[in-house]
Amino acid sequence: MATPSPREENVYMAKLAEQAERYEEMVKFMENVVSAVPAPDELSVEERNLLSVAYKNVIGARRASWRIVSSIEQKEEGRGNADHVAVIRDYRAKIEAELSEICAGILKLLDENLVPAAGNGDSKVFYLKMKGDYHRYLAEFKTGDDRKSAAENTLTAYKSAQDIAVAELAPTHPIRLGLALNFSVFYYEILNSPDRACSLAKQAFDEAIAELDTRGEDS
Repeated sequence: MATPSPREENVYMAKLAEQAERYEEMVKFMENVVSAVPAPDELSVEERNLLSVAYKNVIGARRASWRIVSSIEQKEEGRGNADHVAVIRDYRAKIEAELSEICAGILKLLDENLVPAAGNGDSKVFYLKMKGDYHRYLAEFKTGDDRKSAAENTLTAYKSAQDIAVAELAPTHPIRLGLALNFSVFYYEILNSPDRACSLAKQAFDEAIAELDTRGEDS
């Protein structure tokens, strides 16, 4: 049997880490995979999905922690427990530092490797959507100019992804639909524009239904 390449070994280890729910290690294995891909090649669909799952779980755990701690902080503020609030703020800052580090890691990979190497419409949209997602996660907890910058970066990435999706992907394509959903969440949660969020989601839904109706008539 042929000896597996470092790329194949790391893909296998990433799958193993996923089964074991050891997502930090899964991230490391998939970072190794990205490093092992020679230019101008890109990740396979399986590899990019593994990378996405790894980071989604690592960031998801911290986002959940941040929401819980922020909720407790508000309750303690309401009760006037200043000592507890100070402790909670320090703890929240620790979680925010972890969130920032995780987002910086994937955004660096996207900017330096994944987006430049993307060769077709669906991979370009996939990675630009991912870029928008991680800037959005930063916008969830940043404040002031940092939040404004994260929101602007999110909007730029999502708009770039949307332009390619509309030009190259069918309205029923899962990546195009996922982009529309996340873009609408951004308008709703970060920009506080519920009307724009709903119209964007409705447009994506209507276009997908129209495409399915057309396919039904053709068959």
